[in-house]
Amino acid sequence: SDSSWQKHLENIWRTHGMCILREPCYAFWRYLLTGAWNTLFGIGIYTLLYGLLGDRVHYLILGIPANILSITNAFLCYKFFVFKTKGNVLREYLKCYVVYGAGSLTGMVLLALLVQGLGMHPVAANILGTVIVIAFSYFGHKYFSFRAEGSLDMPLESWRHKRI
Repeated sequence: SDSSWQKHLENIWRTHGMCILREPCYAFWRYLLTGAWNTLFGIGIYTLLYGLLGDRVHYLILGIPANILSITNAFLCYKFFVFKTKGNVLREYLKCYVVYGAGSLTGMVLLALLVQGLGMHPVAANILGTVIVIAFSYFGHKYFSFRAEGSLDMPLESWRHKRI
């Protein structure tokens, strides 16, 4: 009957449809928004440094202060906007550096390979490398940098099927 189909559809909507109302999805959307800001910030800082100092300082050396500023900006955004943790600031900052440091080293290797190996312009190579590294950093921050002590986050499949 129409009534049973309507109830079935309402049940599907309650259990699957309103992901945005659940906190894990809020964090994901905040991460995407923050990631966009962090990407623009990092690219902007590197581009500014390259524009100001590129004729005197090697493009790879310019990546060091750009990454320090970018990681600090990202940490502040993730701590206070995305994951909203109350953990030890220094511990989380250092853990954030582990995740971002690994990403930064990967980005620097990509930068060198793209510039020297493929002949790309350093700014274009930096943008491509940044996009690749971003794809892997969410899970590092979620499950390492900002995970509460002793917390075992519920996997996506566990909370997705629960009612609101």
